[in-house]
Amino acid sequence: MKRLDYICEVLGDGTDGTEERSVYLTFDDGPNPVWTPEILDLLAQHRVSATFFVIGANVVDQPELIRRMIGDGHEVANHTMTHPDLSRCEPREVECEIVEANRAIRMACPQATVRYFRAPYGSWTEEALTTSASAGLAALHWSVDPRDWCRPGTDSIVDAVLAGVRPGAIVLLHDGCEGTHRDPRDQTVTALSRLIPALHDLGFVVRSLPQHH
Repeated sequence: MKRLDYICEVLGDGTDGTEERSVYLTFDDGPNPVWTPEILDLLAQHRVSATFFVIGANVVDQPELIRRMIGDGHEVANHTMTHPDLSRCEPREVECEIVEANRAIRMACPQATVRYFRAPYGSWTEEALTTSASAGLAALHWSVDPRDWCRPGTDSIVDAVLAGVRPGAIVLLHDGCEGTHRDPRDQTVTALSRLIPALHDLGFVVRSLPQHH
């Protein structure tokens, strides 16, 4: 799979020095009733926007959090209905995972405009790319992954992001816990409280993904 098949950074954003140096925070696997509100509170405190790649089954359980995300000015994106490895799914399963997640988001918040899709585990297949494109979704990967999901420690998360960030970077973080994993996201929350000021100090602007590519 060629990297050009999906977006892994927002190209051309500030690289000539004349535009703002933007960084894009993205959160996977929510919404979670404990950790998502804490992350939303932090984003509101720092007045920055993010993009949440939500699992449809979690959306069904926590529709009010989808409405809060949209109301707070964040973007909601598709991360499938049940978070399977799409490389192990039949074509019909891939279609159902993507279409049903879109439906769940729109049922939770009819005002939501779903523009992006991210494959669980970053497991991109031709079927996933074709199906998401047919649903009107742009395929979005990431360029900075601090592996916060495995709880490496707050310092490790912060250091990994700051070491890898550059203008146009798409940062992968997690506000939820997929499948049977129920690890707490306290390290992510604490790291975020340090990362946003640190990014600002480095001259970056944290924002939602742009409207058009």
